[in-house]
Amino acid sequence: MRTKRFLAALLTAVTLSATAGAHTPGETVTPNFSHAIPNIPGKSLVAVEVTYPPGSASAPHTHAKSAFIYAYVVSGAIESQVDDGPARVYHAGESFYEAPGARHRISRNASATAPAKLLAVFVVDSGDTPLTTPHE
Repeated sequence: MRTKRFLAALLTAVTLSATAGAHTPGETVTPNFSHAIPNIPGKSLVAVEVTYPPGSASAPHTHAKSAFIYAYVVSGAIESQVDDGPARVYHAGESFYEAPGARHRISRNASATAPAKLLAVFVVDSGDTPLTTPHE
């Protein structure tokens, strides 16, 4: 029962972070999957889809302190810069990761004419919310 309450709270936190300014208008963040990892006590797997209309971008942000993120470009092209690494454009079928505590400086649709979609998969401490915190 605690796992179900946690998962409901986690999905609510993802949804609230998406609507509370963590992402710019026009970008859509949709919960995709959430489940406690049974053989790693205290850890959960959470996936969200981030859909970018043409020219849309996320505000610079960090994620929950415990979050390791695997990001997979489902369609289109996404420009990303994590910490002080180089900005890079990832195309459909390519992926990247963010280590716990990383600052995601750039996350945007690389196209001004075509939409793009990203699947972000978090391995995170159960209860570590919010998943996304915007920065100036």
